[in-house]
Amino acid sequence: MKYLDVPQSGSREAKVASRNRFGQYYRNRTSPVQPRTSAQLNQRARMATNAAGWRALTDAQRAGWLSLGLMITRTDSLGQTYSLNGFAAYCSVNNNKLQAGDAVVSAAPAVVTPAGLATVTITLTAAALSIAYTATPLPAATRLFIFASPQRSAGVSFNGDYRLLAVTAAAAASPHNLLAAYTAKFGVPVVGNKVFFSLATYSGGFIGSPFNVAQVVV
Repeated sequence: MKYLDVPQSGSREAKVASRNRFGQYYRNRTSPVQPRTSAQLNQRARMATNAAGWRALTDAQRAGWLSLGLMITRTDSLGQTYSLNGFAAYCSVNNNKLQAGDAVVSAAPAVVTPAGLATVTITLTAAALSIAYTATPLPAATRLFIFASPQRSAGVSFNGDYRLLAVTAAAAASPHNLLAAYTAKFGVPVVGNKVFFSLATYSGGFIGSPFNVAQVVV
């Protein structure tokens, strides 16, 4: 149900307030789906490991993560910006490091702002999926996180479901062949379907601004 009121987000009793591009709305509250996939179970195990690691830090180390969190900003579903607390900063950096194949750290690192991509060109057919990008090669110690969506109808213009499919080596040169990883996750690309991609550079535990692009299978 759409409504006009101050911006709201979250649930109360049996109602959930949210918004999309058409405005604010209420919906009935439902229990989250628990598919217990490998990805979901891995994420839960990772958060349990993060919690144990956080408890093992010294007070000085936790203070360092708190200071780092105040320098990291995010945007919520209402478009408002906020900074991270110490535990959230610890999880963010170390989760990124684990996905990149780097070792976790106990001491908060200095903030790194990876340079974003300048251009991205997708070649997408039923037998090929290649991602060309610039600048190439990537800077030293910089990797590329490649996220992609399931296949959508060509008429779809918005996607909120991105899955991490690949992380390149440091200083990797363009292009990157994503066909095997995409097919294993979502099946063979079907001519006429659309796939959304989000590519973000990574360095030192931090992910830069994403470069989002969509391509129809030809």
